[in-house]
Amino acid sequence: MGHLARLFILLLPTFLLSSPANSAVQGNDFIEVFEKLSGKHPGVRKGHAKGVCALGSFSPSKESALYSHANLFSGQDIKASIRFSMAGGNPYADETARSPRGIGVQFSLPNGAVHNIAGLTTPVFPGKDPETFLGLLKTLLPNEQGKVDFAKLAEYRQAHPSTLPQFNWLQSHNPPSSYTRAQYFGIHAFYLVDEKGQKTKFKWRLVPDEGELPLTEEQMAQLPKSFLAKKLQQELSDGQRSFDLQAIIGEAQDPVNDPSQAWPESRKVISLGKLTMHSAGDDHCEKINYDPNVLAKGVLPSSDPVLKLRSVAYAISFAKRVSGN
Repeated sequence: MGHLARLFILLLPTFLLSSPANSAVQGNDFIEVFEKLSGKHPGVRKGHAKGVCALGSFSPSKESALYSHANLFSGQDIKASIRFSMAGGNPYADETARSPRGIGVQFSLPNGAVHNIAGLTTPVFPGKDPETFLGLLKTLLPNEQGKVDFAKLAEYRQAHPSTLPQFNWLQSHNPPSSYTRAQYFGIHAFYLVDEKGQKTKFKWRLVPDEGELPLTEEQMAQLPKSFLAKKLQQELSDGQRSFDLQAIIGEAQDPVNDPSQAWPESRKVISLGKLTMHSAGDDHCEKINYDPNVLAKGVLPSSDPVLKLRSVAYAISFAKRVSGN
């Protein structure tokens, strides 16, 4: 077992104690459900198991420095380690399925620190809090006959309406044809902090410069279950691909503790900078824990209980992965 694995295992009790005090569930509850749903895959992420690494850089906009004193926005290009992925714990997930795609980005800051973001191709999360999301996952567990009880699932969704926005969004949007032709949403609220300590509530999103391009119904029926990693490598061999990192500026009435709710489309949007991908296909990102609570000074997390619990679940998953469990 490597030094990094031992360190994370030693730190796990601290992470567990940092679970939201008002949460009835713990990070390990999600790890256990993911393994029951997708099987145990030693050395593999427990969530977003199937993915591909990319290397790139981030060039901040001038406007970003007006909102935050973070050195992420200091004006110089920043190295970015990126991982695109499929939702769920199945490392063989079907890439034509109506499920979220994910992105994790780790920005290497000039002072040696890092800033992480992690998002989905859906603008909302499938539950207002950890308890609701865990209950939803449990309804997907097979019954004694080895089948999912879809009637029970539908009943749960109706009884817990915060699970419906993401489900409805996925039903009305075909999955992306490429990892580079999709929008990614941060889902959770954060705060930009300027030099005077003024806080600005925001949610981030990544908008592809080439525009979104979903799969057609015909492509969904005919494409193989795995094509996204190969397509990304082909795209980047032909040239760079880029996203505009944007901040959706929240207003006083916009909730910060319910990721199942999207803010109104009328909110002000600013560009924080350009994320450019240069290459893909190595395995460097498999050593990275994309905990979205690891932030540069000048950016703060909100009180969202789902966001808080993600640190715990990510830490447990990372420790299991690097120790080969």
